[in-house]
Amino acid sequence: MAASTAGAQGWYKGKVKAVPSGDCLVITGPSNRPGPPPEKTITLASLITPRLARRGGVDEPFAWESREYLRKLCIGKEITFKVEYTVPSIGREFGSVYLGDKNVAMLVVSEGWAKVREQGQQKGEASPFLAELLRLEEQAKQQGLGRWSKVPGAAEASIRNLPPSAIGDPSNLDAMGLLAANKGSPMQGIVEQVRDGSTVRVYLLPDFQFVQVFVAGIQAPSMGRRAAAETVVGTDLTSDEQNGDVSAEPRAPLTSAQRLTASSAASSEVAPDPFGAEAKYFTEVRCLNRDVRIVLEGVDKFSNLIGSVYYPEGETAKDLALELVENGLAKYVEWSANMMEDDAKRRLKAAELQAKKNRLRMWTNYVPPATNSKAIHDQNFTGKVVEVVSGDCIVVADDSVPYGSPLAERRVNLSSIRCPKMGNPRRDEKPAAYAREARELLRTRLIGKQVNVQMEYSRKVTMADGATPTAAADSRVMDFGSVFLLSPVKGDGDDSSATAPSTAGSQQPGLNVAELVVGRGFGTVIRHRDFEERSNYYDALLAAESRAISGKKGIHSAKDTPVMHITDLTMATAKKARDFLPFLHRSRRVPAVVEYVLSGHRFKLLIPKETCSIAFSFSGVRCPGRDEPYSDEAIALMRRKLMQRDVEIEVETVDRTGTFLGSLWESRTNMAVTLLEAGLAKLQTSFGTERIPDSHLLEQAEQSAKRQKLKIWENYVEGEEVSNGPATVENKQKELLKVVVTEVLGGGKFYVQTVGDHRVSSIQQQLAALNIQEAPVIGAFNPKKGDIVLAQFSMDNSWNRAMIVNAPRAGAQLPKDKFEVFYIDYGNQEEVPYSQLRPIDPSVSASPGLAQLCSLAFLKVPSLDDEFGTEAAQFLSEQTLGSSLQFNAVIEERDGSGGKVKGQGTGPVLIVTLLAEKSDLSINAAMLQEGLARLEKRKKWEPKDRKSVLNSLEDFQKEAKTARQGIWQYGDVESDDEDMLPSVAAKKTGGRR
Repeated sequence: MAASTAGAQGWYKGKVKAVPSGDCLVITGPSNRPGPPPEKTITLASLITPRLARRGGVDEPFAWESREYLRKLCIGKEITFKVEYTVPSIGREFGSVYLGDKNVAMLVVSEGWAKVREQGQQKGEASPFLAELLRLEEQAKQQGLGRWSKVPGAAEASIRNLPPSAIGDPSNLDAMGLLAANKGSPMQGIVEQVRDGSTVRVYLLPDFQFVQVFVAGIQAPSMGRRAAAETVVGTDLTSDEQNGDVSAEPRAPLTSAQRLTASSAASSEVAPDPFGAEAKYFTEVRCLNRDVRIVLEGVDKFSNLIGSVYYPEGETAKDLALELVENGLAKYVEWSANMMEDDAKRRLKAAELQAKKNRLRMWTNYVPPATNSKAIHDQNFTGKVVEVVSGDCIVVADDSVPYGSPLAERRVNLSSIRCPKMGNPRRDEKPAAYAREARELLRTRLIGKQVNVQMEYSRKVTMADGATPTAAADSRVMDFGSVFLLSPVKGDGDDSSATAPSTAGSQQPGLNVAELVVGRGFGTVIRHRDFEERSNYYDALLAAESRAISGKKGIHSAKDTPVMHITDLTMATAKKARDFLPFLHRSRRVPAVVEYVLSGHRFKLLIPKETCSIAFSFSGVRCPGRDEPYSDEAIALMRRKLMQRDVEIEVETVDRTGTFLGSLWESRTNMAVTLLEAGLAKLQTSFGTERIPDSHLLEQAEQSAKRQKLKIWENYVEGEEVSNGPATVENKQKELLKVVVTEVLGGGKFYVQTVGDHRVSSIQQQLAALNIQEAPVIGAFNPKKGDIVLAQFSMDNSWNRAMIVNAPRAGAQLPKDKFEVFYIDYGNQEEVPYSQLRPIDPSVSASPGLAQLCSLAFLKVPSLDDEFGTEAAQFLSEQTLGSSLQFNAVIEERDGSGGKVKGQGTGPVLIVTLLAEKSDLSINAAMLQEGLARLEKRKKWEPKDRKSVLNSLEDFQKEAKTARQGIWQYGDVESDDEDMLPSVAAKKTGGRR
């Protein structure tokens, strides 16, 4: 006889988690502790219900209907229960359960699904509502309800015809056949067991196939393994008593190897992974004994079914995998996610990334991997597209910067996509497949169009893909953003969902250019690593890529790429260019595309009809040369007006360098007229204008600019010829400064401080009086580009005034973050860490910088990138740098075209002749004598004093030429094909035409 004790406990509240049978409930209680709450299994007192089939058995009549009635009645509901009595020998508690104000046992009996037991084995083993239960049982019998049905054959019909998998024999389950018949179709099921958060065992209705389903795309923490040495190791199973979980079939004796393996496995208990129990409970309270929908996605190599599980919540269906990942209770698994739809995969990946960012549960101690990308905030702008570099890179002129300024252009790489590379002709690299098509698509759609740019992130990349940088100069920072065409042309909507809401939670402001490229099959979407910055419209890009793949477009097609052979005459000899001239003379006006703006008046053009590229220059019009004032403005204007535009040209002749000369029209506008009207070019009439179309318009445009004194004509006086350079002060007595040189740059430029300037000592005293505090707290001091701060010079640890030239885009995050600073009192520039910067008092920062940028007058000195540029800078340093060396600087000109100081090499320039004290030979002459510079080009009209200086300097240059010094070691380098006029023969030809 089993001993029993009467329940002395009171009433408790709980929620029904599971219904194992028609008279049994698993109830969870409230808990304030982390992890799953406590639970209790209660059997309804004084009831006997039919038993469900166990391993190898069959259902008792009406067993399934009985369980289903109680399951649908109570699962997930709040109930009140009381333990009436317990039977310790079987470890079960019996009690009364109320659903609201209704007794659950009475409801079950009244529907005929249970039989009432009048008395247990011991006194007190009965429900306190026994009398009412007996009355309800009799009433159900009379009405023929439930198990008391009077319909012939009802009992036999209620017994389920179960397949082997439902009674403990899964060996005959055809997983592949089941998948083939139902893949992608929702199947109704009831979850009978939860092994862990991402593994459930389910009855598939209506056939009652009992299968184990691994949730697709995720993996929850493991529940570990319990030790079971007494059941695994023992080989003499002699007990006649069999429970429902052990097969009654005889077992073969274990081999020695099997015994050893079983022993080691059984003796070791594996603890659950962190949050394993929480993940399992999360799935149980949502799915256990619930009606669910199973969508089979695939089968693994062990014939395990992989599927998506959807459980009801109100009127909607929830995705179990997504809910687990969003709550930090499962991780994304690529191999099983690949069986799912792309949208479902993207949602899971995005949910995992968000859970990692929020460090939810299993990601509490997650440390994100290092990334070379940083987010860019609040840097949106509008502008016009100036250039399409490739299918994933464009140049946009910012509307907020004055029109025509070179600073207006911003290079934008399209976020999260990669297009075929254009190659490099100078390295003999040909464009990859579909690279030309990708660029042409954007050129025809974007050039000259207004766009909205949303900057999203920056990334530091090496100059050579995959190469390890050997120095800071080997890498550069690329800015990435999303670009939207504000007024898409008809037909653009076919390529992308421009009007669809974005994943960033806002409406897209136009046609997403990256989506257009990917949708046409001209690019792929980058698979970013976790925590790597990406496009705000990443999901839309992936959807566009899926459409392109399914439509077999572009790079996703099996077709051979169209081949286009372009003859590049810019890299060919002048003779070959002249041989091509008759082909361009066949038509009066030839269609062309401007591939590149080489200078204000010189371009590289593609002639599609002749499949060639040529160098083209305006006939009779010249802009300022490189490094001359307004040269950059002329280039910027032509880039805005002509870059990658469809134009028409009329070729007149070819000069001896292979450059074609003629006129060019864009939208029926002669672009030479535009240059002349802006005051950025001069009309050269020395060889006649009769052969130039629209010559009268060119003359009118130049006269208009002269009258308004625009740009190069700002110092124009009627009847006088002036140079393109800045105005010179024609005083008889030139200004003289005594200076010390503080820094030497390339190209003949250097910085000086004026000797005897009272500001020098004043600022030095102010700096010496400062009390330099400890490094500021990050966030309290945020220096930005252009700010004046105190910086500690790395060579002598002295504190000096400095201007921030470059700062981290996201601001200082660490004390080691680098800031590029320009020392405004000395002219040198370096990178310093944030810890070596301090805020500066406005009274100290208000005074202008003491370092003055100078350039050697009358000379052209090679830059550091040119041959002998390094030797020239080294020689100038040796001659000028030193605390005891003082010089007299004769100011020949003042050049203010550099604008404000923005860093090293910027700002107003003094063009000087530099003379050491007690020396008759100027540094300018010494540079010529050493063959490390050459004289500027002589002009037709020069003041007498300038002419005499140039004549004397020319003697030093001749001396270096004769001795083959420096730049003259291979002969004369003074030829300048760019400035040469057409040959005499060309003039005659033009005259005849």
